[in-house]
Amino acid sequence: MLLASQPGLWAVSIAVLLALLVTDFVVTRRPHEVSLREAVAWSVFYLTLPFVFAIWIWATYGNTPALEFVTGFVVEKSLSVDNLFVFMLILAGFAVPANIQQRVLLFGIVGALLLRGIFIAAGAALLQAGTWAFLVFGAILLVSAGKILQEVRSGGGFEDRDPSQMRIVRLLRRIMPVTDDYRGTRFTVRENGRRALTPLAVVVAAIFFTDIVFAVDSVPAVYGITSDPYLVFATNAFALLGLRALYFVLHSVLAKLIYLNHGLAIILAFIGLKLMLHWAHEVWPSVPLVPTPISLAVIVGILTTVTVASLRSRRTAAQALPPDPDAVAKKD
Repeated sequence: MLLASQPGLWAVSIAVLLALLVTDFVVTRRPHEVSLREAVAWSVFYLTLPFVFAIWIWATYGNTPALEFVTGFVVEKSLSVDNLFVFMLILAGFAVPANIQQRVLLFGIVGALLLRGIFIAAGAALLQAGTWAFLVFGAILLVSAGKILQEVRSGGGFEDRDPSQMRIVRLLRRIMPVTDDYRGTRFTVRENGRRALTPLAVVVAAIFFTDIVFAVDSVPAVYGITSDPYLVFATNAFALLGLRALYFVLHSVLAKLIYLNHGLAIILAFIGLKLMLHWAHEVWPSVPLVPTPISLAVIVGILTTVTVASLRSRRTAAQALPPDPDAVAKKD
């Protein structure tokens, strides 16, 4: 039984999601610089919530949907960390003041949720049209994995791009003038008799644009774990809800995960192959499927390896640096 076939479950889930978003907007209503203590508290809350939800799914609907949800959540959370890294680069590129950064992130999360909803509905329609949709999703993920690895090998990536040169940013600046400075949390102001955008509006538009790119990868990736649209929606929602707080916790850690993109590329390629095997199994039943427990083990193993390798590489590089003369002098 698909959980997506239960309208009551959808209604309650959307109501809870809206309540959490309203709470986040209330928290960010007054611009302030987020302390580490505040960010950690919210992060713990949003990381605990999905596992409580998984226990409820297990007790109500059985272990299969619960395991699919947990696996999908791990995939989405790992992809959302990469999403956070891009957000960090955009916020730095536009010099967003610290006291309004969390409001910018919140708008980005709302935009991501709306876009994921559209992509999830489109994915469900494709799956109903035929098993060939699994082949399409698998191809999308394999192409995405190849692009990520190509960028890693070339030493390029989003971090080498100027956010102000994004197409959506250039388009907005052609349509309306943009003020030189931020005006709190306002998107538009009247200046010299004309309505003008503030840099905040441009930053939010840039983040929305990147949300589209990430939705193309993330939704097919979760459909590689479960074909239930409700679970796809739930994993995306839970993974995105805690991004605002997690950003401030991981701000200094993100740059240290130098092999993160390698790991994400491997995960996307693995799920892409899993989707293609699913399609082949529908055509030729003798083709084996990859069980969800094995998928979860592989994904967790990849993320653990990436994290350990990144931290070891950073530590080795730090040890290879010559000692700081000032630090040595103070020690003496």
